Amino acid sequence: MNGVVTVGGQTIDPFGKSLFERASERALSRVGVVDVGSNSIRMVVFDGAARSPAYFYNEKVMAGLGQGLASTGMLNPEGVERAMASLKRFAALAEGMGIKPLTCVATAAVREASNGPAFRKAVEKQTGLKLWVIDGQEEARLSAQGVLLGWPDARGLVCDIGGNSMELAVVGDGKVGQRETSGLGPFRLQQVEGGKDGLKSYIKKVIEGLAGKIGKDHDQIYLVGGSWRAIARLDMERVGYPMTVLHEYRMTPEAILQTCKFIGDNDLATLRARTGISSSRMELVPLASQVLRQLVQIFQPKSLAVSSYGIREGLLYEQMPDGLRARDPLIEAARFSERQMARMPGFGKKLYQFLMPLFGDAGPQRDRLIRAACLLHDTAWRTHPDYRADACFDNVTRANMAALSHPERVFLGLALLHRYKNNRTNSQMAPLFDLLREQDIKDAEILGKAMRFGAMFSVKDPTEAGELKLDAKKKVLELKLSKTGQALMGEVAVARFRSLAAALDVGPVVQG
Repeated sequence: MNGVVTVGGQTIDPFGKSLFERASERALSRVGVVDVGSNSIRMVVFDGAARSPAYFYNEKVMAGLGQGLASTGMLNPEGVERAMASLKRFAALAEGMGIKPLTCVATAAVREASNGPAFRKAVEKQTGLKLWVIDGQEEARLSAQGVLLGWPDARGLVCDIGGNSMELAVVGDGKVGQRETSGLGPFRLQQVEGGKDGLKSYIKKVIEGLAGKIGKDHDQIYLVGGSWRAIARLDMERVGYPMTVLHEYRMTPEAILQTCKFIGDNDLATLRARTGISSSRMELVPLASQVLRQLVQIFQPKSLAVSSYGIREGLLYEQMPDGLRARDPLIEAARFSERQMARMPGFGKKLYQFLMPLFGDAGPQRDRLIRAACLLHDTAWRTHPDYRADACFDNVTRANMAALSHPERVFLGLALLHRYKNNRTNSQMAPLFDLLREQDIKDAEILGKAMRFGAMFSVKDPTEAGELKLDAKKKVLELKLSKTGQALMGEVAVARFRSLAAALDVGPVVQG
């Protein structure tokens, strides 16, 4: 499907023309979307056309529209009141931000309820917002596009669980393939008869049916949806994981099964207090965990990864031209940060070019981290000097950046920490260092000290002031100074150059 949907017999394209065709629009556009789900309603405003989404505004209400739908066939009355109040607020907020129109998508609850059409009409009359009701196939496609926005190279199966449905979609080569939908949402499962055995049998039968249609040969499953994120947060709690960023958190099938047991063996109120998961979300976790257990046992993936990006980000991806989609989300986010926060935007590229003789053997994955670090090296300059090193580490490890694994977050953060600080002794961030191998820790320190020297060696362009050469065989780091560089090589620059050489375990040589 290409984004066109049929509503009331009419073919409509709710997404319209791409907002990002011209540079002026890329610089100014804000995209507002509202996702009316079975459990939650969320408004997100994306700032500009960055390849990695920049959240200008983000608000969620747990309305519970789909609660009881399976038994009554109607939207929950209390949920309708909460939904209408939140949509009125969102419409007013959008008007205040100058965002028109909002793209509003409604999923399983509204499309399946007998009073869904009446709800849509009431929303339009009272708020001016038009709800585009999408079917399960389109819901799966948009959710999968959200995963592709975060993981351009994603390959496997996207599994999106909502309150009343669960969608599957195959992704690979930057495209969305086969899609399937089911009624495996926790609200619907609350109505399954037969007790525990009946519920287990029902879930197993439905997932086996999905596997028969979409195939089991998927090494990676990408988990989308609030219930999956809650389970992932509980997995972090169970194993004592040092980071609480859910996006790109990875779990093995064995870990999933242990966490599902952990959930069943513990008091939900206690778990909620320990993790901060909302009561309305925690209420659905036991049912969702039963679905996840069967999903793992039947599909037998090698790994599962959590995606914080779903339908809303899929709507943003929908409007991106292919050229923008093809860019690296991490590098685009770093460029955006440099442009907004650095003292001299554009210097990061020059710093990267100056330092590349040190990292000529870096593979593509490490090279992109080096590029990102150079772009971000000066974005914490407004922070108090006493806290700058830890602040930039914290900013990167918790930042809303895509295409960045947890170990890569820590590597990038540690490199930036050493950009401002020679050593990491007694750092409050030390528990996170355990996510890296010893060699990666050393490499991050080298990169940080290289930036620490290069960033202050020349305020304009270090490549005009000197040239670096690393001779691994002779164990020598050489700096050949230009005439401009000779004047710049003062006491502090010399000290930082020597510190870099020591990190590389080579001798420093300055010529010129």
